[in-house]
Amino acid sequence: MFFANYLQNEKGKYALDIGTGSGYLANILLPNFQIVVATDINFEATKNAHGIIENCICCKSADSLAIKFDLVICNLPYLPSAEIIDQSVDGLDQGVLVPIQIIKSAKNVIKKGGKMLFITSSLANYRKLLEETESLGFYSKIIATKKMFFEELILVQAVLN
Repeated sequence: MFFANYLQNEKGKYALDIGTGSGYLANILLPNFQIVVATDINFEATKNAHGIIENCICCKSADSLAIKFDLVICNLPYLPSAEIIDQSVDGLDQGVLVPIQIIKSAKNVIKKGGKMLFITSSLANYRKLLEETESLGFYSKIIATKKMFFEELILVQAVLN
């Protein structure tokens, strides 16, 4: 619900949900966007989400897309890990390596002045993630946090310069 609450007021023409999983967050965007596209690297997740959202594509991040989006959202796989066992949570080195790959992919499909909203965690090196995001040409800032049992969720807004 934390991320979902911030998405309800987003508006635009084209939106993309990278790593859609169930399609829940993409569904929240549907009323306020003309077209919402959802991607996931997991074919089964994409198949299941297709029941909720029409435009589901099984691919890595945004690598198969060519249109420019006003908004890209992603609940990043941010947990520090030595290897990828679960693609939905394992972020590799300091919980930053996989998220940076996703943000680089997203950058290619965000229109100038468009934004990306993503979730990371206090368990990851989120400061390094913000620095890397800035080095890619985004202006990024933390817009909300939520304390959980053993971590703090961090919602980041990154606007493409």
